[in-house]
Amino acid sequence: MRNVSPTVRGIAILVLAAAAITAAGAEEGVYWVLYVLRIAFVVAIVWFVYSLWRRRREEISAWSVRARAVFYVAAGTALANLLASFALTYPETGLERLVFFAVFGLAGFAMWRVWRDEHTYGY
Repeated sequence: MRNVSPTVRGIAILVLAAAAITAAGAEEGVYWVLYVLRIAFVVAIVWFVYSLWRRRREEISAWSVRARAVFYVAAGTALANLLASFALTYPETGLERLVFFAVFGLAGFAMWRVWRDEHTYGY
C-alpha cells in the first residue's frame, strides 16, 4: 500500500465512499449535507467581507458620495445575485450561468474601479 500514489489512493477512497453512499441509498442525506456546506461557505464569505469592511469603514466614509454609492450598490448587487442563486435554484441553464457570472464580474469591476479611483493621488 505504501507504493501506491497518494492521488490514486485518494481517488480510490472517493470511489469507495460514492459506492457506499449509492448502495445505502443515502443520496438525499448527502444532498442536504452539501446544501448546509454551501450555506456555510456563503456565511464564511459574508463574514470575511464584513470584517474587511469594518477595518476600512473610516477610509470608505472619506470617499465622495458618488463613490460610496457605487461601491455599496455594487456590493449589494453581488450579494443579491448570490442570494438569488440559493433561493431560486439558479443558475441552471447556460444563459443563467452566463448572467450570474456577468453580474459578479460587473459588480466586482465597479467596486475595483471605485477603489482604484479613490486611491489614485494625482497623475
